[in-house]
Amino acid sequence: MMATAALTQGGIIAAGQGERLQTGGISLPKPLVPVAGRPLIGHAIDRLLAAGIERIVIIVSEAGVAAADWIKGAFPDPAIELIVRTTASSFESFCLVADRLAGARSVVTTVDGWFPEGGFDSFVRTAADLPEDAFGLGVTRHVDDEKPLWVTMPADGGRIERLGGPHGTHVTAGLYALPPAPPNLTPAAFARLRDYLTWLVRQETPVHGIVLPKVLDVDRPQDLHAAERTVAAMGELNQ
Repeated sequence: MMATAALTQGGIIAAGQGERLQTGGISLPKPLVPVAGRPLIGHAIDRLLAAGIERIVIIVSEAGVAAADWIKGAFPDPAIELIVRTTASSFESFCLVADRLAGARSVVTTVDGWFPEGGFDSFVRTAADLPEDAFGLGVTRHVDDEKPLWVTMPADGGRIERLGGPHGTHVTAGLYALPPAPPNLTPAAFARLRDYLTWLVRQETPVHGIVLPKVLDVDRPQDLHAAERTVAAMGELNQ
């Protein structure tokens, strides 16, 4: 299933340390943690390529340099650009990737997002049709985070009315569509990515929620088991 041709570049934020996985006894860099025998970063790249993305920018931390080596070996493709840098925040990582993608609409995903089959492709197709200056956020009604970023918006998608607060209609899902020229991408301007997204909405920048089915963040050992079950279930359906 191919994405709309207007959106052909994307990014992956894989610079996190994976503290909760490490606390659970998993010592591998987070991008290399396997699900169904394949590292998370491999699954993320596969999704982008399957959705028609032709150019990919990936950021990994210096502590996760082994992930960069794995990517170079598994995807010896000049269209995949690597940034190896330890950043102070999720927003700084986002800025570095977004800066390399500026000039055309793009889609950016976190490495630990686990999307149901078809959900990622659907997001890319919808993002390609957004207004020129609009952002897109993947959102879901499935809450599986201790500190979710709540979204208030129409039930079937559309422009986000409020971001943040103690409740809302949906939560964000680690998937972003960027316009060709995102404003205020200065790493020192915001402490966290969620602060930047909240600022966009308050500034009345058009930010559209794109509704996804259940999305899983692979942050804890039990999330790995849930992702493995999803892979097994999809394999049974495809037999």
